[in-house]
Amino acid sequence: MEITGIHATPGYSGFFFDDQRAIKQGAQQDGFTYEGEPVTDGFDEIRQAGETIIVDVELADGTVVRGDCAAVQYSGAGGRDPLFQAEEYAPVVSGPVADELEGRDATAFLENAEALEELQVKGDRLHTAIRYGVSQALLSAAAEAQHTTRTDVLADALGTEPATEPVPVFGQSGDDRYNNTEKMFVKGVPVLPHALINSVEKIGENGETLLEYVEWLTERSQELGPDGYEPRFHIDVYGMVGEVFGAPYDRDEVVDYFAALEDAAAPYPIQIEGPMDVGNRGDQIAAMVELREGLADAGVDVDIVADEWCNTFEDVQAFVDAEAADLVQVKTPDLGGIHRSGQAVRYCEGTETRAYLGGTCNETETSARACAHVALATNAAQVLAKPGMGFDEGYMIVENEMRRTIARRNRQQRRTGSETDEVTADD
Repeated sequence: MEITGIHATPGYSGFFFDDQRAIKQGAQQDGFTYEGEPVTDGFDEIRQAGETIIVDVELADGTVVRGDCAAVQYSGAGGRDPLFQAEEYAPVVSGPVADELEGRDATAFLENAEALEELQVKGDRLHTAIRYGVSQALLSAAAEAQHTTRTDVLADALGTEPATEPVPVFGQSGDDRYNNTEKMFVKGVPVLPHALINSVEKIGENGETLLEYVEWLTERSQELGPDGYEPRFHIDVYGMVGEVFGAPYDRDEVVDYFAALEDAAAPYPIQIEGPMDVGNRGDQIAAMVELREGLADAGVDVDIVADEWCNTFEDVQAFVDAEAADLVQVKTPDLGGIHRSGQAVRYCEGTETRAYLGGTCNETETSARACAHVALATNAAQVLAKPGMGFDEGYMIVENEMRRTIARRNRQQRRTGSETDEVTADD
């Protein structure tokens, strides 16, 4: 079935764009916003409304499918593409992108997605957000044209056997790290709470505030969680361990702090995302290898998660090859085409590194549902609940999309099995 039209409509995403550099440099919150001037190119304010481009793809039979272009909350930081402004980029989608894709066979998902990856406008590749959103629509187009699930289209493109149970969902609390986390406990969320530890104030001058919070996690999870609940704690510290302790990261002071985190979380596992941010990929990998080796030598069982400077497919490869992390976040909007996220998850297979299919609170319900299919198709270690920072909505969207997809695939397989039995009986 042919792609007959591609249209772009600017809209809102599920959260906000934040100038991470300004926040790390000490910008003070003023209610929900921040005081002071932005320091990252493209920002008019330190916090400003998140934007998306709604992509409609029309098929020859009149079917219309969607994808949403989205960029991460901390755009322009850690080696990422610049701030994504929908009004600026919408003409690119309705112009050069439409010219490239209209008339193509909708069932040829991988071929179409790769053409999108390679497309250049005025000598530059498309912004990652454009590749991300348009590829979601291409995935939906292929699934509609073939009367199957997006999970099956991706599994066929990636050469995988899809998961038969929902992938563990990782809930994020935002700054409401107590109330939202209690919601997660009640719902039995398997990985939590993210916690947004992005300042010295939140981690503590010597890390003591985070330790107290982890102790609370352990105690409260046992009080509120369902019977048999065994959560995995995942804390994103946005480089704050590096800010508090500094290099080298294999010295006793640092290792002892991670040992204290392990003790505070016991009997549950804990993983720390983005322990430091040293300014470039090479040095970041070296610092994380140093920390990982120091923890291993001391017998400290805390997993380390790569985030900053692990943005593109090539970045994921570099972190995995160097054994710089126990998990790598595959930050879906930063990889461009959604198939690239699937390929990045697959790259972790057979290595010591697990794949966390992440993304950002600043996505949309459309992109979140698309990522649920990537998680199922690749059987990732965990998948982020998104969009937004309210927790409940994102968890519902991602978890329910996986459940309904598994149920649909099971129905299809039962029907196919029945048809096969009938054919055999007739023979």
